[in-house]
Amino acid sequence: MNPFRWSYRALSLAGFVLCVALLGYALYAEHVLGMIPCPLCIFQRIAFMVMAVFFLLGGLHAPTGGARWIYTGGALLGALGGIATAGRHLWLQTLPADQIPACGPNLGYMMDTFPFAKVLKLVFTGSGECAKIEPVFGLPMPAWTLLWYLLLAFAAIVAATRKRA
Repeated sequence: MNPFRWSYRALSLAGFVLCVALLGYALYAEHVLGMIPCPLCIFQRIAFMVMAVFFLLGGLHAPTGGARWIYTGGALLGALGGIATAGRHLWLQTLPADQIPACGPNLGYMMDTFPFAKVLKLVFTGSGECAKIEPVFGLPMPAWTLLWYLLLAFAAIVAATRKRA
């Protein structure tokens, strides 16, 4: 059961299952543990969803040769977006209390009111709720997501270099 020997299909489907499990935990943390997601948390969930779609498509199709990099590229784009978002989120959490931006409107209101480019600017500028630290197993949630984005990106690259479909 060495994952470094798994086929492209098996690694892609494992990546899909991990993304779905991580999204399931995010929903559990929200609805059972009462951890309200900030806009950056929601964008991190979207990045996992993008990765899950490309892992699933790659696992179902299991192309050979250079066509694998299409699915791998999509998964890596999701991972890079997630890494950037989680990194920004962690940076906001390290700011001193006097430098934390004021809390802004929630993401639903911003999406209804502003154009998408302005929503992105407002979200990545940050707000007070994004600086709130709620540790999970000793680390803030964005640290865990950053770790998973890196691991899943590595798995996508390993899968694309497999000889077996």
